[in-house]
Amino acid sequence: MSINWAAFAVVAMATLVAALAVVTLFSFAVRLHAESMDRTGAARVRIRIAGFICYLLCAAAVLYGVYLIVPFFHGK
Repeated sequence: MSINWAAFAVVAMATLVAALAVVTLFSFAVRLHAESMDRTGAARVRIRIAGFICYLLCAAAVLYGVYLIVPFFHGK
């Protein structure tokens, strides 16, 4: 039994990048949500929309990861 180290490195790097992206998006979303509480008017709406977009991108990344892991979704 031998290990394909190149494939292992690709998976490890993809996992690291994806984890950093999800954590960063969620952190931005929380920060934007907190910032929107301090604003009023149009600025509050723009910041809140940006926060919701970050939440949606974070959720999309997580759902894509679930899609990749669960073989039922791939069909035959």
